[in-house]
Amino acid sequence: MDQLKQSLLEAPIIEKNGYHYFVHPISDGVPKLDPTLLREIVIRIIRKAQLDDVDRIVTPAAMGIHISTAVSLMTDIPLTVIRKRQYGLDDEVEISQKTGYSENEMYINDVREGERVLVLDDVLSTGGTLAAVLAALDEIGAEVIDTVAVIKKVGGENKVDDAGYDVKTLINVDVVDGEVVIVDEEGDR
Repeated sequence: MDQLKQSLLEAPIIEKNGYHYFVHPISDGVPKLDPTLLREIVIRIIRKAQLDDVDRIVTPAAMGIHISTAVSLMTDIPLTVIRKRQYGLDDEVEISQKTGYSENEMYINDVREGERVLVLDDVLSTGGTLAAVLAALDEIGAEVIDTVAVIKKVGGENKVDDAGYDVKTLINVDVVDGEVVIVDEEGDR
């Protein structure tokens, strides 16, 4: 059994405001992130993502950073992190991010019109973060070549699908009776 699947099946579940949330090294940094798990994920992303002609990887802070950094190191594609901190730079674009359990402002810097980007994230759950990021990149005029989320939590609202964006995933899961259930071991597309 691959490490991603095994690690998800062993993930503890917590409840936050009625939202059943799995605690996983990729999405939370705990329990410890084993390098072999990260390596497996990076290899799977590189195999699944459309990387031709990508100028830059773009990822939302914080939990997309470790995945995107590893992909950047393996592909030599530069990385830009969308931050929750405002810097006030000339090209800064503010976006509102709403997930199943939080609401924040995020800020995109140093992504230009016409730039071809790969968007990477850890988890696609409600789609609030990715939908906001993809809409902001459209507004900037960047060309999103591909979007990949490592884990998709199915069974609820998905703002990314509702907005017409296409996101590839590595594995799709649900939380049923306090346990992670694997819905699709291959993810989407």
